[in-house]
Amino acid sequence: MARRPPEREVVPPVQRLRIRYAKRGPLRFSSHRDFQRALERALRRARVPMAYSAGFSPHPRISYANAAPTGAASEAEYVEIAVVRRCDPAAVRAELDEALPPGLDVLDVVEARTPDLVARLEASRWRIEVPGVAPTQLAAAWSAVTAASTLPVERMMKQGLRTLDLRPALLTGSVTDAGALGAALEVTIRNVTPTVRPDEVLVALREVGALPTGDPARATRLAQGPLGAQGAVGDPLAADRAAVAVQVPAS
Repeated sequence: MARRPPEREVVPPVQRLRIRYAKRGPLRFSSHRDFQRALERALRRARVPMAYSAGFSPHPRISYANAAPTGAASEAEYVEIAVVRRCDPAAVRAELDEALPPGLDVLDVVEARTPDLVARLEASRWRIEVPGVAPTQLAAAWSAVTAASTLPVERMMKQGLRTLDLRPALLTGSVTDAGALGAALEVTIRNVTPTVRPDEVLVALREVGALPTGDPARATRLAQGPLGAQGAVGDPLAADRAAVAVQVPAS
């Protein structure tokens, strides 16, 4: 006989909050699972009135969106939570940031007033710092990469080893002098499935662009959102802020 789920009162959510957070410093090495655990603990410490799923093992209603790979820093990670009591987004931002460890920093919280945040995460802007390389070398390697018709790289996935073509996802890029850090490439990458990783871009720079191999590069996601003209990446929470701004108060 099938077990029946325990009878629990399931309180429906009354509000959804969208959170932008950063992974900085040593916390860039935290995995997505590490962050999930840290966030759930922080939500409890901050006493955020979370909505929970039904069933034998209720879970907090949290939706994660396109997390950065382990080892990459980010200024533009997004997560959405559902709550059973209306909350002030500014207060949630302050309390949740206090509850999370330094390096997992809450940058913004807005009330969700538009559908489908994930659909607006069309592209990412990455900064890839390459130590020990002159800007002219990195620029030449980037030119060779963008001139290539295909950029095959291999990735081990659940289904086994798979060859991916990076070229369609690479949109625009520019090289700057990073001083003592060497040179840096800021590149806009379309968020495709599977997601192109910054370390795979570095592989292409070395294999196709003959970029010298030096100290490990460091990648930081600077922005993630809707794709604009000339590779610009917008703010995916702007539509939610605009919806709040035009809301007419009840009479």
